[in-house]
Amino acid sequence: MRLLIYEHVSGGGFADEPIPASVLSEGFGMLRTLISDFKAAGHYVTTTLDSRLARLHPPLDADCTVPVFSSREVQAAIHKVSASADAAYVIAPETEGTLQSLVESVEQTGVASLNCPANTIEKVVDKTVLHESLTKLGLPAPETITFSVADGVEEIKRAVHGRLCFPLIFKPSNDVGCCGLSVVRNERQVAGAVGKIKRESSNKRFVAQELVTGAAVSVSLISTGSDALSISLNRQDVTIGAPDAISSYNGGLVPFDHPLRLGAFAVAEKIVKSFRGLRGYVGVDLVLTEEEAVAIEVNPRLTTSYIGLRRVVDFNVAEAIVNAVLKRELPTNIQTCGYAFFSKVETPLPTVDALQKTCEVNEVVSPPFPVSSSGAACGLVSSYAATLKAATARFREAKKRVLNITSRGE
Repeated sequence: MRLLIYEHVSGGGFADEPIPASVLSEGFGMLRTLISDFKAAGHYVTTTLDSRLARLHPPLDADCTVPVFSSREVQAAIHKVSASADAAYVIAPETEGTLQSLVESVEQTGVASLNCPANTIEKVVDKTVLHESLTKLGLPAPETITFSVADGVEEIKRAVHGRLCFPLIFKPSNDVGCCGLSVVRNERQVAGAVGKIKRESSNKRFVAQELVTGAAVSVSLISTGSDALSISLNRQDVTIGAPDAISSYNGGLVPFDHPLRLGAFAVAEKIVKSFRGLRGYVGVDLVLTEEEAVAIEVNPRLTTSYIGLRRVVDFNVAEAIVNAVLKRELPTNIQTCGYAFFSKVETPLPTVDALQKTCEVNEVVSPPFPVSSSGAACGLVSSYAATLKAATARFREAKKRVLNITSRGE
């Protein structure tokens, strides 16, 4: 088939402003690996690329790359490419309805969309609505209260008192990643947490949730829209900062060996099957306590764990997305082998020559593009080996090489 693959951060969605280096490393990494897998399956792939990245000639296997010079060109580019495409896939954050809006644009062109339908995306991205759904399903979920950023701090404290117990998580109601995320350990930190949400998010609502202690994980699933199959349990390396600190997603491990693996699979599949229309690739975030799998969020799109997942399974995950959406078929007899460990690596802003040298490191999935205004760049390194110990050792060696190249050109 002729496919359009659009990734928002690297594909032009930030073309009029500085690109956040950390988010770029995830976005380009997903774009690159997904395109590679679609190519391996025999498809013709067209994508868009922010002109600042395109002129650096990054490693990308697309048959056709359309440079985007302004974010205002994105919708037009999608419509133009879709006119000659058989199907399209969008990777974008749910923030401010971005993913939903872009998927709607694809749906309006008449081309086959490999994403979840836009109206289904709307149902799962709002954390308040999702919590209500999880409660109705009888699934473990953190106690949650929804607030408006216009609510007074004292009002918020009163509402929390008696219903929730500190420590709490404060986060915007439909942003993704760690935007505006804080751990709040006492009432004195409430004002700072609300201020952080206002600074980092344009969302007008946020939630306060009881902090669930355990292993932060995700489940990667393939779904036909009515049936779903868990593919892997993934460990997430997440730093949740106080209101005056940074919260960040740093990387992960696929697969993650845990006694509650099958329990996590059961919870994730029950959630996805309950939202008819959730199809293709879906990620479900959970926390594994000593006793149960607690559901946190649903990601109706490709997630960063895909970068590791594709290395450990015995089938082409990109082609499985196509089969699930267009043929309503799920993979069978899934086998995993080895471990994939991936993490972000912050570097100095590299020269163009150093950037090209980092691309020659096999483990570099996303090179540290010198496009950030912060004075630092961020790459994404992924290693694979038969054992976890060997995979982490390979990661450390690759990270060392990248840092040597970017700091000394070696």
